[in-house]
Amino acid sequence: MTSEEFLEIAPTIPKQPGIYKYFDAEGTLIYVGKAKHLRKRVSSYFNKTLSNYKTHELVQRIRHIEFTIVDTEQDAFLLENSLIKQFQPKYN
Repeated sequence: MTSEEFLEIAPTIPKQPGIYKYFDAEGTLIYVGKAKHLRKRVSSYFNKTLSNYKTHELVQRIRHIEFTIVDTEQDAFLLENSLIKQFQPKYN
């Protein structure tokens, strides 16, 4: 997903706490993350210069993003942990 493509979907990203899931072109879950403010956290992947090779590779592979809203940051942590254990995404 390019920065330009991300800018088109950025306004639709929730501002609540939750988890985000990144999928590649084949629809494979490649990363799960948590955030207190989903829009800020997900935007950070596309708005900064990526000095970390692994993060750069991850962002290059993102084709689809999904979100799950939760009530608290603690709930996001628990859900993220559970999904990582279940799916074992490549970039987690």
